[in-house]
Amino acid sequence: MKADHILTYDEALDWLHSPLRFGLKPGLERMNWMLEELGHPERNLLFVHVAGTNGKGSTCTFLTHVMLEAGISVGTFTSPYITDFRERIRFNNQLIPQDDLVRLVDEIKPLVGRCERETEYGCPTEFEVITLLAICYFGRVVRPAIVIWETGLGGRLDSTNVVHPIISVITNVGLDHTNVLGSTIGEIALEKAGIIKSGVPVVVGHLHEEALEVISRITKQKNSRLYRLGNEFYSKPLFTEASRGAQHIEYGSLFRLNSSTYQLGLLGKHQVQNAGVALMVLDLMREFYAFFVEEEDRKKGLAQATWPGRLEIVSRKPLCMIDGAHNTEGITMLVDSLTELASDTKRVHLMFSALEDKPLPQMARVLKEAPLEFANVYLTSFDFPRAASVDTLEDAFLMGGFNQEQLERVDNWEITLREWLSDETKSDETLLICGSLYFISLVRSIFLIPVEQVGE
Repeated sequence: MKADHILTYDEALDWLHSPLRFGLKPGLERMNWMLEELGHPERNLLFVHVAGTNGKGSTCTFLTHVMLEAGISVGTFTSPYITDFRERIRFNNQLIPQDDLVRLVDEIKPLVGRCERETEYGCPTEFEVITLLAICYFGRVVRPAIVIWETGLGGRLDSTNVVHPIISVITNVGLDHTNVLGSTIGEIALEKAGIIKSGVPVVVGHLHEEALEVISRITKQKNSRLYRLGNEFYSKPLFTEASRGAQHIEYGSLFRLNSSTYQLGLLGKHQVQNAGVALMVLDLMREFYAFFVEEEDRKKGLAQATWPGRLEIVSRKPLCMIDGAHNTEGITMLVDSLTELASDTKRVHLMFSALEDKPLPQMARVLKEAPLEFANVYLTSFDFPRAASVDTLEDAFLMGGFNQEQLERVDNWEITLREWLSDETKSDETLLICGSLYFISLVRSIFLIPVEQVGE
């Protein structure tokens, strides 16, 4: 690199992923210092801040698609990505251009170095730098009317928590990342409730009683109005002759005289809740912030919403579905939808790979109790620092109740997958692949991806 400048896209990615910023350092000191040095570009923007154990990405994509249909410019920040790093930072659902990313990385690189050298806070983490990159792109380059802003981990000390949103969202609270966020639902709820700001309305999905008690207490302390799924608004599935082959919901809220029906572009029973949360956010944006979205825009946006790697059908004959369910709650949501999605199949098979720090026996137990029994379970690993070994997965599935005869150890998942898909005897069978979003990103890369899903 000339004069230590970032000149190419590959150089920018290499620097973003460099080991110095890899790891976890909870706290907002580094983010606040860098934003102060930049003149606080985040203050030029309006945010909807979305936290939760599961459902964050789906809720964000529902909101993004509806905004686009309404002609409202929207920035979207999500993680992780599936096929292209730039999926994390989108403007009007288009990936951040490589030229803009390179230029911004080159600009913030000296600032990151100064933070490490000149402050007591140390070197910013990889996620903090990516968050700063998104803020600079949205706040200084494209200036969208609204930014849909997903947390990375938790909420209170997450690097995204440097913004002051117009609405805070907590989709749900489950036991995940317990080594960082706490060992109980209440402790984790307290971390996620850290995104709640004084006077800012809060929308929540279905919550455990313990989580709801914590979040209700925080909203009262912050003088923020709480909108709960099942109370101030509702969303329920509709099963009619017209809904065959698609998922429809009925939605209503205290801001509507009558309920409305919508078709959803995302599969899975859990999307009923996610869509309801998104619709409540839209109601609040209309009532309090003058974001006028026509009913037709809501219908089109919800129906056209896509989110790669979330109960996504990547092959129809034989049927192959991939899902980024990576914790107990995510696996539970997945199996709740499995009977309907694989109802016409002869046999269902599972390919599973996950990170070693996940509650693997509990996840396996949920899969064992699925309404459809798996004919074969292919256990495999992948190239990632925290990926569980096949031995670890096998032990977990045996603890979860699977028989040794059901389990098949796979050294090369790609060869096994390609052989399975090309086997004509499996044309009426189903393969479900899940366990880790990082694994799903690798799996999805071997399938042809439509240009509109990539974003360019």
